[in-house]
Amino acid sequence: MLAGFDALGANWQGVTASASTEVDDDSGPLRYRAIFISDIHLGTAGCQATALLDFMKHHSSDYLYLVGDIVDGWQLRRRWFWPQAHNDVVQKMLRQARKGCKVVFIPGNHDEFARAFVGHHFGGVEVLEDTVHTTADGRALWVTHGDYFDGVIQCAKWLAYVGDNLYEFTLKINRYLNTLRARMGLPYWSLSAYLKNKVKTAVNYVTDFEVAVANEARQRGHQGVVCGHIHRAEMRTIDGILYCNDGDWVESRSALVEHMDGRLELVYWGSEPGKPDAAATAPRQLAHSSL
Repeated sequence: MLAGFDALGANWQGVTASASTEVDDDSGPLRYRAIFISDIHLGTAGCQATALLDFMKHHSSDYLYLVGDIVDGWQLRRRWFWPQAHNDVVQKMLRQARKGCKVVFIPGNHDEFARAFVGHHFGGVEVLEDTVHTTADGRALWVTHGDYFDGVIQCAKWLAYVGDNLYEFTLKINRYLNTLRARMGLPYWSLSAYLKNKVKTAVNYVTDFEVAVANEARQRGHQGVVCGHIHRAEMRTIDGILYCNDGDWVESRSALVEHMDGRLELVYWGSEPGKPDAAATAPRQLAHSSL
């Protein structure tokens, strides 16, 4: 993750040398066996780094899996954007590794530059193409970003770049809309999630992606899969395979966690510091609490 910035031609030395404004207050965090997060998109205006820092302050784990698109190299190539909070996220992850947490970074398509460093360690963070996580109750979960199962990425990458720009534009509109909604006392609303759920082509794309990833996990002999990429947190069984998508930190502010007994749960973090987004996601968490 660190060396990847050299590949981008960025002034990484200046980034890491800057003083962190984050207060490392680890008093009484909720501890899990494993935490899976992806699609943070550090380096973009849409990244909710402050919320992620708050989540990491209140949660610790034995394993931390960074399941791709942690850094958005696509956007950084176009325009350098790296506020202090984004640096703090990197520092927090490195600090967790120093404290004994096993941190694994699996590059995605937006931080594909890091795939050149698969098999290496940087600051205690191990870079892998993919991996298998065995839960406390013995289930083997294949961990992969998932972009290899995206036909657009594999067959028409130029179209993926166009789609990425459109997504950034949608997020910009969404920020303006939610600023107005906040002034009116209304809760956060996601325009892109609305479009994904209403446009038939988008719904079919998500379904095809989920089925393809689950089928690959089955062929590899695993009981489940953990991925990201499509920015849609989900946990369900597909033809006997447990499909888990940990969501993103652009809109949903979600993570997949494994409790000490092996139970898996999707956790959504709210915009108010120190509090989960219980109002929006309690039904999902309850439904999946025994998986």
